[in-house]
Amino acid sequence: MYPYIDIGPVHLGTFGLLLWLAAVVATVVLHKNFMRNKVDADALTVVAFVVIAGILGAKAWHELENVSELRAAMAQIVAPGWNHPLDILVDFLHWFQAGFAWFGGLVAGIAMLMWQGREAKPGGVTGWLASVRMLDLATPAAAIGYGVGRIGCLTSGDGDYGINTTLPWGVHMAKNALVPPNPPTALVQPTPIYELLFGLALAWLLWQLGRKLRPIGWLTGLYLVLSGLGRFLVEFVRINPRLYWGMSNAQMAAIGSMLVGIVVMLVAWRRAVATTPVVQVSSGITN
Repeated sequence: MYPYIDIGPVHLGTFGLLLWLAAVVATVVLHKNFMRNKVDADALTVVAFVVIAGILGAKAWHELENVSELRAAMAQIVAPGWNHPLDILVDFLHWFQAGFAWFGGLVAGIAMLMWQGREAKPGGVTGWLASVRMLDLATPAAAIGYGVGRIGCLTSGDGDYGINTTLPWGVHMAKNALVPPNPPTALVQPTPIYELLFGLALAWLLWQLGRKLRPIGWLTGLYLVLSGLGRFLVEFVRINPRLYWGMSNAQMAAIGSMLVGIVVMLVAWRRAVATTPVVQVSSGITN
């Protein structure tokens, strides 16, 4: 694991690098989906705004889960005094490197996508249907982007790895991992790799299902169900604390995601508002 890469005086965090790669991959997939559905929107702009919103939402959700720790962290950050702004900035950036909640990022990302959908009017639809249609188009990109981004959690050792294990594919965390395992030499389950593989499979499934006409919102509901299921299952081998009926915060959020997804799918089928026909493209990801 390599939490940081030093190139001369440059000190790069691998979490940020993998987050950038996730955004690039998601942009490519979303662009191809815009092309095959004849949507006049800029995928790069869409993804950039979603990434920013997702990061802020994930960080806010994680920190608000324990307000006392947040207050302590803020007090430590400003401890040098406001007459030392550079020291405060460095401490703030170090604090911001770790501690992100999947559900907070999901909620913020969905909100941003829906707003951009109203502006872009994909397929000629308007209003809330345009918002939901944008969510449908973004589901494959979201699935694969999430999986790639999770590898950044693994390389940085930010605490998203799994429980101690004797499995042959267990991994060691680096000595300078942001959140060392207990004991530091323990083998742990590489849960971000599980999530990458699940994300790739989910992205492929959503891409294939997007070949045919679907009621607006159906793919979004399916994404919420399956992504929530994946997160619920992986939490059984994660190190997150169990808070409710033996489940973690992430598992409770995952159950909520699945329930909302089921409702969205049912409403979509009932309304039966079909999307516009898919158009073949000659290069890249195909139908």
